[in-house]
Amino acid sequence: MARLIRFHKPHGVLSQFTDRDGRRTLADYIDLPGVYPAGRLDRDSEGLLLLTDSGALQARIASPRFHLPKTYLALVERPPGDAALARLVEGIRLGDGPARALSARRVPPPELPPRNPPPAPRPGRETGWVELVLDEGRNRQVRRMLAAVEAPVLRLVRTRVGDWTLDDLAPGRWAQQTVHAPVSPPPGRRGSATGRRRRDRRPGNGPSGRRPGGAPSSRTGRGS
Repeated sequence: MARLIRFHKPHGVLSQFTDRDGRRTLADYIDLPGVYPAGRLDRDSEGLLLLTDSGALQARIASPRFHLPKTYLALVERPPGDAALARLVEGIRLGDGPARALSARRVPPPELPPRNPPPAPRPGRETGWVELVLDEGRNRQVRRMLAAVEAPVLRLVRTRVGDWTLDDLAPGRWAQQTVHAPVSPPPGRRGSATGRRRRDRRPGNGPSGRRPGGAPSSRTGRGS
């Protein structure tokens, strides 16, 4: 069995427990020994970040070879039309190779907590929300994909990773559950994408001070 932490990462927080420059980190919100991020979110992105004390589960969530789907909501300038959305699903070329979304669609404004600071669109620019589902997590991939179809991102929120969602977690809050730790597959074989939930979530009370020892951040995934 393994511990799995769902954390609603606020804007401006690093997906690691220490920072030499004194910026906000996970240690300002999560005071649990022995847990590490499974993947990352950029400092200027928000939403669901998973942490665990299981190396096998961490790899299963973060490693691109397991193709775990991740859902993002993006507030953009110049919302993409049908042709641009189709391009995102068919595949576009980025500087580090081709990229494609599992799905891409315009959505009504979601019910999200306000961001501090609020997004600042350029004067006279139309804005709208887009939902993208990806099964990889290259560096700033969502932002780069939307920029490629001329829809720059103003706000980015990850709402789902595999079967885990934000649910009603407020920014800075976390919840803990116990899951089956996956067995690491033999080299060259791919396993199941997610662990199964076993117990009810237990809400956390972040922020809760600095984490003793300042555990290092995950190196198994990049943010979006």
